[in-house]
Amino acid sequence: QVQLVETGGRLVQAGDSLNLSCGACEDTFGDYAMAWFRQSPGKEREFVASISWSGANAYSHDSVQGRFTISRDNTKNRLYLRMNSLIPADTADYYCAARPDIGRMTADYWGQGTQVTVSS
Repeated sequence: QVQLVETGGRLVQAGDSLNLSCGACEDTFGDYAMAWFRQSPGKEREFVASISWSGANAYSHDSVQGRFTISRDNTKNRLYLRMNSLIPADTADYYCAARPDIGRMTADYWGQGTQVTVSS
């Protein structure tokens, strides 16, 4: 069982930057690919970004490419999402996930989510 805890979500204004962090209480964190997903009320879950177990490969959704950066520190068992140039459409609950299946929008393990609200 991998426990994931996200932090960093808050209310910001459009154009601001925000850093999300996800801590894993699991020494095998470095074995897993990781991802960030988000979900807004009334909308389906959306893939945001993913990163390979080593951090060598990272991918992001077109809607955030160039604005969001996913990274990880396996020595600290932590996953990060740097979000720049935030827009109101980025408002959502953000979830980190371990061992994601992007095609099926699922993962083996999920955090509880952290809320990001971007005001215009």
